[in-house]
Amino acid sequence: MTLAFVYPGQGSQGVGMGKDLYDRFSSEVAGLYERANGVLGFDLRHLMFEGPEDELRLTEIAQPAILLDSVVRHELLTQRTPPPDVGVGHSLGEYSALVCAGVIELEDALRLVHKRGQLMQEAVPVGEGAMVAIMKLDRDHVEAICEQTGAEVANVNGPGQIAISGRYEAVMQAKEMAAQRRARAIELDVSGPFHSTMMQPAEDRLKPEIEAVDFHPPRFPVVSTVSGRPESDPGRLKALLGEQITAQVRWMDYVQTLKDQGVSKWVEVGHGEVLTRLIRRVDRTLEALTFADAFGDVA
Repeated sequence: MTLAFVYPGQGSQGVGMGKDLYDRFSSEVAGLYERANGVLGFDLRHLMFEGPEDELRLTEIAQPAILLDSVVRHELLTQRTPPPDVGVGHSLGEYSALVCAGVIELEDALRLVHKRGQLMQEAVPVGEGAMVAIMKLDRDHVEAICEQTGAEVANVNGPGQIAISGRYEAVMQAKEMAAQRRARAIELDVSGPFHSTMMQPAEDRLKPEIEAVDFHPPRFPVVSTVSGRPESDPGRLKALLGEQITAQVRWMDYVQTLKDQGVSKWVEVGHGEVLTRLIRRVDRTLEALTFADAFGDVA
């Protein structure tokens, strides 16, 4: 196992995402956009290419947009390069990995993430939850602050880069405590306290939707957000995906696990370079490439 494809999560969207690729390779990818528009009932391609930005940022729109963009990029890459040995997604990106590995059909995944976005937006009234990114403070100190305040660790993205989530008052108290320890703490512009127990209603309502979808054996293993390990059993992948909305995203741990299993090259299959930078932050000896880096080598 030497090559990992990594698929970004929410926050990686932006107006114009994928338009340059569509303009160059429309004969290869137009069908994917048509399939998406058909299943969703609205023009996702137009929103991705033209906006408006405020609509594209809505969780229920951003999630299918990011998934579709990753699937398009995966298809273009694998037509020109060897397939990956393993796939790993950051939260929402797990759905992208499952589609690209052949576990879930594109149409089923688009329905799921559109519903996922709606349920996540509805789970917590506006103003009752929050998320804060804490930089320059290690995991032990952040976890100690969360224990004192009732906030929850949502994402461990890298050394000194952790996101917390939960009730607004608890998260703001944790933010203040982190600042007192000379950490940099920034409130995130998100529509809810993702990856916290406050998302339990959304998780409970999405589980039956996941259960109704057929899962197939993967062409390559996919790292589960919940287990943190590469998984190949479709039944286990389905069960774990049902617990994903409230689960902590331990990105730093996933990278270390795959490094220990021999992965030395990583390609970000998405718009931007968020995961590429995080991988380099976890371990500067790893070869981490953006999509543009990898595709440029073969285009």
